Amino acid sequence: MKIAVIGAGGVGGYFGGRLAKANFDVTFLARGEHLREIQQNGLRVKSINGDFIIENQQATDSIQKIGFADIVILATKAWQVCDISRELRSILKKDTIVLPLQNGVLTAEELAENIPSANIIGGLCKIISKVESPGVINHFALDPVVIFGEFDSRGTERAELLKSVFDRAEVNAIISDEIAADLWKKFIAICVSGLLAVTRTNYGELRELKETRQLMTELIREIFTLSQHLQINIEPEFPDRLISLIDTYPYETTSSLTRDVWDGRPSEIEYQNGTVVRLGEKYGVATPVNRFVYSCILPMEIKARNKMTEGNGRN
Repeated sequence: MKIAVIGAGGVGGYFGGRLAKANFDVTFLARGEHLREIQQNGLRVKSINGDFIIENQQATDSIQKIGFADIVILATKAWQVCDISRELRSILKKDTIVLPLQNGVLTAEELAENIPSANIIGGLCKIISKVESPGVINHFALDPVVIFGEFDSRGTERAELLKSVFDRAEVNAIISDEIAADLWKKFIAICVSGLLAVTRTNYGELRELKETRQLMTELIREIFTLSQHLQINIEPEFPDRLISLIDTYPYETTSSLTRDVWDGRPSEIEYQNGTVVRLGEKYGVATPVNRFVYSCILPMEIKARNKMTEGNGRN
């Protein structure tokens, strides 16, 4: 069983590390100093569920060098999917399972523009983790879970195979018979990240102040209303349950989008609040709070992408 983990950040590094620890043949796609550290000193995972180190870990900066894979776990940022999907063909067999774990609800559509849709299974994960330093992944909140399923809600052998792989790696894995709904539920939750970025708060600060808590509530309800307009099967009580869940998040935690915006890096804003705005416009659903968040972050996003482009041009 050969597994390619495309992206060795907080998500790919953690789940790929668990799979490698279970003695699966795992190869990471990584870049720069992070790649060099993994190649020279292995992958270190610090976790609230127990630390571990994978020595002699296989890692490369070339998808082609990975070779044909049985499972491809796509763990890049959402904005990287379109470009990287063009390279995935070189490692896909007819029955290779491609499991995307990006935030947002558009990944499968983008992937299908460049690889066969038959290879793609719907997926998402729940974890709060990050690259702490080159070669080091820090999982610091939430009990990790991977959720996946066929978009037509069929039970399939490949879904059972994926579950058995994650079970062996002691990762909580759930086969969903409503993966579209599960993707939207996570999408609604993760879009709070933009509000954290704009208000420069963590989850604890955001939820305890009356004014920002109200903004959070309105943002969540806007996206839920949009999901109902699109006939996504989400129960009416979901927004209240989500707010109660956010109340349990460790006080100091933030999200990857939030940290990217604060640090001046390109973010997933187009795939989070930006997607809400565009779908709202398309289907005539008002999304004023999400539009405010998106509009505030957009100038910073443009600067971050211009800076990245200029940096690449100098290399």
